[in-house]
Amino acid sequence: PPAASKWVRLNVGGTYFVSTRQTLCREPKSFLCRLCCQDGPELGSDKDETGAYLIDRDPTYFGPILNYLRHGKLIINKELAEEGVLEEAEFYNIASLVRLVKERIRDNENRTSQGPVKHVYRVLQCQEEELTQMVSTMSDGWKFEQLISIGSSYNYGNEDQAEFLCVVSRELNNSTNGIVKEPSEKAKV
Repeated sequence: PPAASKWVRLNVGGTYFVSTRQTLCREPKSFLCRLCCQDGPELGSDKDETGAYLIDRDPTYFGPILNYLRHGKLIINKELAEEGVLEEAEFYNIASLVRLVKERIRDNENRTSQGPVKHVYRVLQCQEEELTQMVSTMSDGWKFEQLISIGSSYNYGNEDQAEFLCVVSRELNNSTNGIVKEPSEKAKV
């Protein structure tokens, strides 16, 4: 096909990809732009018998690279390692994609290093008339979890008073060197 053709055929590791010159030139300093989009071929590259540019890279990781150039979004299938996409983005010299993948890897590492969220639970015993006040005055991150009726074991005057166990919780996010410390505050009643 003529050099000014709109479409470019790439043979990446034995897998064919077809894209437009406009897409491949989204990043002017990238390998792909220098390969096929500049007036004089800056990079000498072999072509196969079909006229496709030969690129000796893993085609599995080229899909996310090409899609990023097409629409500017990073989409990686769950079965692909982000580190593999990063390696290819660095090879193809697509700086904006390199930053984006590094940011995603860093975010994932931060999320996994925090570990699972742990909770501390408290069980408070109260009477029916104290229940509303207790629940409405909980503070410091304590949340109501469950209310368990334990009957009416107290009899004040002529009235039976129902009694409850109130289960409250809060996230336990204090940790020092991997040792989790339980907060010293108590659920306020």
